[in-house]
Amino acid sequence: MPIHPVDTDRLYRKIANMISGLIADGEFVPGQRLPGERDLARQLGVSRPSVREALIALEVEGKVEIRIGSGVFVCPPRKLPGTLLDPGEGPFELIRARWVLEGETAAMAAEEASAEDHDEMRRAIDDLRASTNPRSSEAADRRLHVAIAQATRNGPLGELVKLLWDQGRGALWRQMLQHFDTPALWNETLHDHEEVVAAIASGSPTKARKAMHEHLTRVHRGFARGMNAPRVRNARRSSP
Repeated sequence: MPIHPVDTDRLYRKIANMISGLIADGEFVPGQRLPGERDLARQLGVSRPSVREALIALEVEGKVEIRIGSGVFVCPPRKLPGTLLDPGEGPFELIRARWVLEGETAAMAAEEASAEDHDEMRRAIDDLRASTNPRSSEAADRRLHVAIAQATRNGPLGELVKLLWDQGRGALWRQMLQHFDTPALWNETLHDHEEVVAAIASGSPTKARKAMHEHLTRVHRGFARGMNAPRVRNARRSSP
């Protein structure tokens, strides 16, 4: 089965299906290392982030093993549970969608937020700082982003932020965190959130939008670092 360019409809899933087909046809055998992200992206005519989402999806399905610093290796065939975890949306697409939406909710919140809204955001920051495990971290992080959206006084915007947040917390996102979340990204995420809240409290839509954009751009960059980079063991896990 030759590799050929694919279209962009549900792109990461199409790439995953193509690689899965190559494995099933014996083009790649158990224990074999797959071509690198760069080579796969070039052969398929797609971006490296799309290839990464596809490889993460295949790992969730038990078809490959990602060894940060070494590469991606084909797993031996094995019987999988009858129902696989929902992979969720592609993390990079979600981050881009959130960049557009949440930049504007932060800007609107800077104009509309009340003192009570500011207090709720700061309490969420305190909870995030005090979190000791991924579950509490994620709950505090969601609380902050929802509080910002609700401070816009625009109900549909608040519901959209919740929708994007909850859609993103599938198996694909969690596997991405497992590989690429680091103590450095955690500290940067906490600092970013503090900067976003400070910008909103200042009443400047421009500063608030910029702070939110910088935060989500940093998360995207952290997830996009190369799979051949040395792995750093997580000290804590953030949920940007």
